[in-house]
Amino acid sequence: MNRRTKRAIRLAARGAPTLVMMSIAAAIQSSSCLGPDCVELHQCGGAAAGTASPETPDPPGSPDPPAPPDPEEAKCMPRENPDGVDDTCGVFVSARGGASNEAGTKAEPLSSLQDAIVLAKKKGAPRVYACAGDGEEFNEAVEVPGGVAIYGGLDCSDGWKWIDDKTKTVLTADEGAIPLTMRGLPGIVHIEDVHVVAKPTEQKDDKGVGLSSIAAIAHSAGVELVRCVLEAGHAAAGADGAPHEGNAPPGLPGQQGNYACSGGYDTPVAGGSAVINECGTPDDLGDDSSGGRGGDGLPLIGTTGDNGTPLLTASGDMENRGNGHDGITTCTIGRPGSSRAESPPGAGAIGTGSISAAGYAGAAGGDGRPGVPGQGGGGGGGARGVAEPTADRYCPTGSRRGGASGGSGGAGGCGGRGGRGGLPGGSSIALISLDAALSFDDVILTVGDGGDGGKGGPGQPGGEGGAGGPGGRIPPMGAAGLFPACEGGKGGNGGTGGKGGGGQGGHSLGIAFRGTPPSTDGITEITLGAPGTGGQESAANGSGASGVADTTLEFN
Repeated sequence: MNRRTKRAIRLAARGAPTLVMMSIAAAIQSSSCLGPDCVELHQCGGAAAGTASPETPDPPGSPDPPAPPDPEEAKCMPRENPDGVDDTCGVFVSARGGASNEAGTKAEPLSSLQDAIVLAKKKGAPRVYACAGDGEEFNEAVEVPGGVAIYGGLDCSDGWKWIDDKTKTVLTADEGAIPLTMRGLPGIVHIEDVHVVAKPTEQKDDKGVGLSSIAAIAHSAGVELVRCVLEAGHAAAGADGAPHEGNAPPGLPGQQGNYACSGGYDTPVAGGSAVINECGTPDDLGDDSSGGRGGDGLPLIGTTGDNGTPLLTASGDMENRGNGHDGITTCTIGRPGSSRAESPPGAGAIGTGSISAAGYAGAAGGDGRPGVPGQGGGGGGGARGVAEPTADRYCPTGSRRGGASGGSGGAGGCGGRGGRGGLPGGSSIALISLDAALSFDDVILTVGDGGDGGKGGPGQPGGEGGAGGPGGRIPPMGAAGLFPACEGGKGGNGGTGGKGGGGQGGHSLGIAFRGTPPSTDGITEITLGAPGTGGQESAANGSGASGVADTTLEFN
């Protein structure tokens, strides 16, 4: 059972079809009715061929009524000829045909509707007559140029007679393909008694993700549809944002401090060097993490280590260095660097998407913001050395007096990459009009559900912070009165990247258009499905926009 409730909109028939030509009309419609296609393609005005006009008096000042159809032209209109049209009227096609000599006659019909269109143009008789009934289904995507007429609903087993106003020639195509494209000037594309079916699209093993189901496109053309049905199936949901593999790069361990008495006379014993984790994250708050350098060992005092970076706040993150030994209090170790929280999510998809000659394209959600690198651990404090030069009981050689130095802090882990945005769901659309002039007479539009937008992908976890470096020790052979230095702090973990934003939900539309708004005169019924839901995220600004269900929707 369908998960959404359909809704049908029945529109009252409003008499003869109204062709909204605007500026295109001048290029499509000639100023006289002398050509063979004029009557055939309904360019003379008045009621559609084969229908009776009410005999009402013309108001004063009205122009003369159009001339009646030429009998020679009327013989090529199937509905007006109960015995079937003549072979000379155009090209004949049956899905069960297959003439090898390109005859395209009643006796030897072609099997491809597209081949029949091409042959009809080549012969200069741009009319195609197509069979209907059991087994007569054309499975191909066809393009109909301006000036070509297609007449369906014919019984090719009984003299190619028009059957009735309910029997249609069926045209469909492979999943994801658009069965009918009408384009080009001059001349009008005229189609009668054809049922165009766009197959529903589904996700199968990552194929068909986000595909739309679109029955027909009219591109820069004048189009007349008579007793036709345009049907689109359900559209496929968009894919969720793909996750990143693994974690972000971890932090680097800090360097060990140097042992006491390892420097020259009255020369500081240098602390462990700062280590830098070059994360390369494109973030304006800093793309690297550095552990604080360890404190030095001086003869009279051990210095304080440096803070780890990045310094993102004024409190807590700024002061994580360890204090040095001053002869009264011992040194302190570097404090750990702060770990980072998950970054904000990407923006959910907005807008309505776009239409083109290729069909419909929705909007994907934005990628999540990259995670921030963790703060580096603070450098450990250094220890004091020898207060005055004395004998070997302090430093065995008697020539060095510096104390042990502190270990440097570990660098913080890199921030994770932001989650990828969810992809848009496909749309179910009966007809896309791109700067086209449309006329309808007893036409039905049926569409399915729009596909749901994909959820944003999870952000990549941040890297773990590196361990702090050990503090320097007293000389290997030992010495009285000297003290070991302190270790550096562990680096903070990088922040997880933000979730991706949700993709846009697909639409359920009778007509998607660009250009002059189409009139729905002559459309007797529009059945809509439900719009797709935008991809959902926990954050309020990470959800994609839902689709639209409407009879018509304008695109820029």
